[in-house]
This record gives sequence, structure tokens and C-alpha cells, in this order.
Amino acid sequence: MQEYDVIVLGTGLKECILSGLISLSGKRVLHIDKNPYYGGTSASISPLEELYRKFKVPPPAESMSCGKEWNVDLIPKFCLAAGQLVKILVHTGVTRYLDFKVVEGSYVYKAGKVHKVPVTEEDTHASDLMGMFDKRRFKKLLLFALNFDVGNPRTYQDMDPNKTTTRDLFSRFDLGQDVIEFTAHAIALHTSENYLDQPCVETIRRIKLYSESLSRHNNSPYLYPVYGLGELPQGFARLSADHGGTFLLNRAVNEILMDNGKVKAVISEGKLFYCKQLICDPSYVPNRVRKVGRVIRVICLLNHPVKNTHEAKSCQIIIPQTQLTRKSDIYISVVSYTQNVASDGMYIATVSTNAETSNPEKEVQPGLELLEPIIQKFVSVSNLLAPIEDGKKSQIFVSRSYDATNNFEDECEDLKDLYCRLTGEELFGGSQRHHSHNSDDD
Repeated sequence: MQEYDVIVLGTGLKECILSGLISLSGKRVLHIDKNPYYGGTSASISPLEELYRKFKVPPPAESMSCGKEWNVDLIPKFCLAAGQLVKILVHTGVTRYLDFKVVEGSYVYKAGKVHKVPVTEEDTHASDLMGMFDKRRFKKLLLFALNFDVGNPRTYQDMDPNKTTTRDLFSRFDLGQDVIEFTAHAIALHTSENYLDQPCVETIRRIKLYSESLSRHNNSPYLYPVYGLGELPQGFARLSADHGGTFLLNRAVNEILMDNGKVKAVISEGKLFYCKQLICDPSYVPNRVRKVGRVIRVICLLNHPVKNTHEAKSCQIIIPQTQLTRKSDIYISVVSYTQNVASDGMYIATVSTNAETSNPEKEVQPGLELLEPIIQKFVSVSNLLAPIEDGKKSQIFVSRSYDATNNFEDECEDLKDLYCRLTGEELFGGSQRHHSHNSDDD
């Protein structure tokens, strides 16, 4: 069988989710990856020695224990418990292939110290991030966001959320600058200051999502798969295979054939595979993507929990951009042996951010200082790539590179956008925040 409805190149998470969803709809899918493993640029590396080889550093000491006990994510991210990725996992039934653990804590950096992100009443009462009057105002904002229903104007409190800016919303609740900072960056998870002058409906939705995610598990709003993120693309690949999808790993892609500007076939190791649509990550079509930024990630191996995190075996820490007079937040994700991704007593912490200067490693130094002492660092700087066209004319649909954040919400927006362009339908009929694309006809 050499004819397929859809060919997917690369086994990154977004490509594997789309492969699974399309196979579920009854279409014939062929999935090809040039690598011998699943995950693409966001793979989990095992054994540990393989990570040292990949980054060209001397092999680990024998004290690091059995290398097979390690699964190190190249691009670590957490799932919000009420977020879009969890909804996709539940909708497709891929949860049956996976086990998750709750991330133990969510923290924010202020004035050189790490603080717990307050969302519950107990956390708010105990928090040293704000004074007594700010605590009362902050609680009112949380209550407003939790009760907010975009379909019920009675919950708007005499305010139009589609016209009122977030700046005006915060002013309405009389929030101090410190409260605004951690609310926007550690709870609403905004990545820049642009949100302030945009309609507040999106910020309210984000605060509500964080609060609802937290209410499911109490410790933090985040989940992480046992054995690492590499389990996610494998789970969706299994779903695709269960519904007739064909997989070819460790196989070179030589050429993409076009007919009148539209994809016709893929040549792989001398064989011709015909298709009506093509999905791929940016590495397979360098002429169809543009650079929109750079991301630095530093993977750190530790033998201790991070200071001021209550000895958490896993956590997220966000350093808001305003704390360091930057344009981008710095993200730190910490996982450990409790998730079966490291040897007993060992931790994996990754610091990531958008690179803004010619010396990206210096930019993440404040994050690295929080992790000291560090046994070994692995530094990577990669380009952020985005498609230059929407794919509707060529029928070639290209995903965006993974961003610097350590949650999956923006990646799921890209996934929903891809799915909509690919099928003409919205995934689950959900809200759509389209990324800007140029039409193929431009």
C-alpha cells in the first residue's frame, strides 16, 4: 500500500497527536521519522550516557548510578491538570497508556528568593509576597475569576470583559504592582507585558484555568508523566497504530514531490509514498519556515532539592521578566527520581528562556544560581521556527518549534490551529486563538 490520506514526518508530540486524531477519524496515515526514537526535538534521552554523548561532554562518573534509570527531557514541560493536553488525552483514551504524578509545588521568584505561588485561601493567608490589604484584594480577584462565566453576563460585575483591559481590571481590584506581577506571570502564565492593554477576558480565563487545575490536586496545578515526556508521543503513536496507522522509524526523507504547488508524494529511501496532505515539524521543510526567535535551555543534574521549595521532589519556578529587567520570563522545571526519570536521590532541573542577547548563558544565570551546586550542565540554544504559510494551498502543514515556557498550553494552541487548517473543523469545537500566518496566495 503506497497511497495514504496523510503522511506525517517526525514523531514530536504535536505530530503524534495529529497522527492519532486523524487515524481515529478513519483516514490512512503513514508516519515517518528520520530518528530511531520517538519525540523528535522534544524526545526523552536514555540512558544517561547518551545525553553526555549528545552534548559532547566527558562521560558521567560511576557515582551517577545506572544510566538506564534516567530519562532526560530535552524540552521539559508540565501539563495543567484542567488544561488542553489533559483534555486531549482523556478524549482520545491515551490516558490508558500513561501514568501521571502531581508536581509537588509551584513557585515564583521575587527579590532574590523563591516563594510559593498563592492561590488557595491558606496559601494567600501565609504568603509573604503581599501585605494584609493586598491579600484581601487578591482573594476578591480570585473569587471573581472562579465565578466568571463568559456565557453569563451576570458574572461580569458590571464590566465588559471583551472591552475592559487587564490593566483596568487590576486597577478595579486595586492590586499592587507585586501582586500584579506574580498573578500575571505565575498564575495567568503570560509571557510578556502585552496582556495589560488587551481585553481582560483572556487573563480571567487563564487565572480560572490555573485555579481549577490546582483544585484537582491541591499541591500544584501541574501533572507530569511517570518515565518522562517521551511517554506522550509514544502513547499517541500507539493510538494511531491501533487504528491502522503505519510507522517507519530511522528512515531518511529524501524529497517531497509537488504537483501544481500541492503536495503529491514523499520519497523515502528510494520508495514513493503518495499522499493528499502532509504534516511535519520544521526540520523537514527548512524552506517553508522562518526564524522568530531563539531559546536557551540548560539541563542541570543535581543531587539535592532546590532551596526554599520545601524539599519538593518536583516543582516549577518562574522568574518574572520585571525582576531582572528583561522582556522574557525565565522558567525552571524540576523533576526527580520520584517520577522514575533519574537515579535514586537525583534531580533534573532545566532552566529556559527566550534569548535576548548574544550571550544567552549569562541571561539564565539567575536561574542557575538557584540550583547550585550543579553536578553537570548541558547547554543548548535553538532557533524558534514558525511556518511562513498556512498550508491550505500546498496542503503541507508545519508545526511551530517548542517555546521556552514549561507548560503545554501554547503548544496546544498551535496544535488546535494546525488541526483546524488541516481538517476545516475546530478540535472539540473549542475556542481558537489563531497564530498569524501569511496565506499561500500572498
